[in-house]
Amino acid sequence: MYEWIKALHIMAVISWMAAMLYLPRLFVYHADAETGSVQSETFKVMERRLLKGICNPAMIVTWLAGIYLIYEGGWIRSGWLHGKLALVLLLSAFHGFIVRWWKAFAADKNVHSSRFFRMVNEIPALLMVGIVLLVVLKPF
Repeated sequence: MYEWIKALHIMAVISWMAAMLYLPRLFVYHADAETGSVQSETFKVMERRLLKGICNPAMIVTWLAGIYLIYEGGWIRSGWLHGKLALVLLLSAFHGFIVRWWKAFAADKNVHSSRFFRMVNEIPALLMVGIVLLVVLKPF
């Protein structure tokens, strides 16, 4: 069962990361769209579907499968895991910011520029690099 849950965890992580990288990119273009325009309304639909249909469920499955793997694998005392969990908590916090920004766009109350979203779009990628290195190398 462990290997099946591990595979599920990896698939969920890939889905979550895809959404976490794409949503801020959508925000870049949405920030430049005129409020109330057809383009802005299209972005709202795309963002909602990506967040509710992929991003949120993938995060939940990632966490649940990860907790199972920690427990069943006996990883709880591993130093690399503590580092990974710290980065995953930061990624989860970033997810919370994405939800906040999505709500602002949905209500036509976005206050951030496309440049802001271009910059924050790099955060999940940097966290992913750290997480993957910790999991693969297990440096401590």
